[in-house]
Amino acid sequence: MDAAGFVPASDRGRVLAALRRQLGYVLARSPFYASLFGAHGLGAPALADLGDLGRFPFTTKSMLRQSQADAPPLGRHAAAPLSEVIRVHASTGTTGTPSWVGVTAADSRSWTATTAAALRAQGLCRDDVLVHGAGLTMFVGGLPVRDAVEDIGATMIPVGTGASAKALLAMDSFDVTVLHSTPSYARYLAEYLRESGRDPKDFGLRRLMVGGEPGGGEPAFREHIEREWGARVTEGLGNADMAPILFAERPGAAGMRLTGGDHVFVELIDPDTGTVLPPEPGVSGELVYTALARECCPLVRFRTRDRVHVTGLDSDGAPLIRCVGRTDDMLIVLGVNVFPAAVRDVVQTLHPRTSGAMQVVLERAGPRVEPPLRLDVEWGAAPGDHDTLRRLLESLIRNRLSVPAEVNLVPPGSLERSEMKTRLTRVSRVSTGG
Repeated sequence: MDAAGFVPASDRGRVLAALRRQLGYVLARSPFYASLFGAHGLGAPALADLGDLGRFPFTTKSMLRQSQADAPPLGRHAAAPLSEVIRVHASTGTTGTPSWVGVTAADSRSWTATTAAALRAQGLCRDDVLVHGAGLTMFVGGLPVRDAVEDIGATMIPVGTGASAKALLAMDSFDVTVLHSTPSYARYLAEYLRESGRDPKDFGLRRLMVGGEPGGGEPAFREHIEREWGARVTEGLGNADMAPILFAERPGAAGMRLTGGDHVFVELIDPDTGTVLPPEPGVSGELVYTALARECCPLVRFRTRDRVHVTGLDSDGAPLIRCVGRTDDMLIVLGVNVFPAAVRDVVQTLHPRTSGAMQVVLERAGPRVEPPLRLDVEWGAAPGDHDTLRRLLESLIRNRLSVPAEVNLVPPGSLERSEMKTRLTRVSRVSTGG
């Protein structure tokens, strides 16, 4: 499998033609890319085959922020005027500063098709009744998902966030079959229902379709929420700057496959060197996206910072992936790369001795962390001896993640819960004891 391995051989001619058209459009309409490509002596004719895209420079989030600071509100990279934009979304990234994403009518149709393909791959059909437990504001997982659900013809109940009581009411009133949310909210809502004296399994949901953060692919975390709901978990992966959902997991598959390949060309790179990697089983890297049919924000070789692992191949040879975390979130302890989501999965394996909730406690912002890795962990409903539990957690983290750890046990309910994305790290003065 070569570096263009996300594209089936039968589709490569069509994708190459689309990529050439898009690059020509970008060069003609985007001052940002005209300048960037010109500085590298590149143009659309430089693309003889898909592998040649690797000669083009990367686009990073910081470059987009600077582009918008130089030419507000949409930036120098925008290739369509605001008069052609029908909707604006926002991507906050890790700094919290909004990055505006303009969507034209054609872009909206592309997003609808891409997102609907991902939802269909996860099993959503016309007969489903879906509770949407995510915001419908500027979050790209909101209105575009609504458009896709309506395109499929399923029934959508847009509960949103901060409204678990309404989610309960909806599930009492309708034969809900699907919850669509972040993994954090799927767990949060299960806890909310139990605190309300209800068993999540009694609602008869068949699928939990999750995304927006790592978690859906963590084995212990996934098994926990599947047990709580008595429903199968599938996950999707997208990017606010490119498209809401581009990869999706078919029920029973061992990972997510590219479902948005008609609209986005995907590369896998070594995050340290930028070298393009073949998406073969066992390979890990960072996803890079290039739009194939985008008018307003036609990003080229956009570094997502999503770190993924190729878990295998689907029945037709398509690569399957799991997202293990964002390179922005990665910590380095004694030279070992550690993703907080992987730490959470270790903690989750000891449920019900732990509640599964944890936070890595940093003395200063990462990525480098002086050992040991310190974390607060909630003890669970059946913790047993706390000293034994603490030592067991430290041993498991050392053995599975190859880093020393210092665990501080805290009471259930004392760590942050979120109805969107749960923070797995915090910077504070390190606490001791417990």
